[in-house]
Amino acid sequence: MTKREILRYAARIAPTVLPYLAGRALNLHRFPGGPGSKGFWQKALPGHAPQWLSRWREPGSGTEYLVASEAAALVWAVNYGGLEWHPWTSPTDRPDRPTYALVDLDPGPDTRWEDLLVLARLHRTAFEHLGIVARAKVTGRRGIQIWVPVAAGPGFAETRAWVEALSRSVGSVVPDLVSWAWERAGRGGLARLDFTQNAVNRTLVAPYSPRAAPGAPVSAPIDWDELDDPDLRPDGFTIRTIGARLAARGDLFGEVLHHPQRLPPLR
Repeated sequence: MTKREILRYAARIAPTVLPYLAGRALNLHRFPGGPGSKGFWQKALPGHAPQWLSRWREPGSGTEYLVASEAAALVWAVNYGGLEWHPWTSPTDRPDRPTYALVDLDPGPDTRWEDLLVLARLHRTAFEHLGIVARAKVTGRRGIQIWVPVAAGPGFAETRAWVEALSRSVGSVVPDLVSWAWERAGRGGLARLDFTQNAVNRTLVAPYSPRAAPGAPVSAPIDWDELDDPDLRPDGFTIRTIGARLAARGDLFGEVLHHPQRLPPLR
């Protein structure tokens, strides 16, 4: 996998991924030495960034962030070593008001893929019961993430509390699969249902973002019924295969862009 191929992928996927990035500050997980090197987080735009890039200055901190509003900005980010794209869950015009609630199924060292699928299916059932629009994606690593579109209004404390209540209810069904310990070392190798990502400037990888791993896997949206497909794998889609999948099935994540909703009370 060459840098040229990843740059080409960024240009081709831009029309699909930009709606998830536009109008939002973008954190980059950078790997300037390539995916085999140790990466680091780049949040502030460097002083040498070209002036044509769209940007947003965070009130208070004054930190200036990239806003990827066009394909050229995404290609620039990749050329700069930004292999993984992490948009904020709140827009720049209301950075304190998220438009997504996030459910992160984070596997532990002892979590089998089959165990993670159990947790994802239980969340699927919960969303069906609540009548909530939510979309899932495999991470391109080992996990599964779920994005829930939210109508502007509640702050991060409210969305975090809602996701925590939901996930604790799911976790209570299979307590042998889940740990609520904050430190990874204290989880006994179990999965964590991480609700803490629902906070300002805490992000999950964007749909269709490459991951810095062998073969350039992609964080790929899936249909809920694919959780029952024995061939599904968390890193089974790559920058070389996701285009054909998009052509055949369309953007399976698109509902989160068009269904702002009020989160119902959980009892």
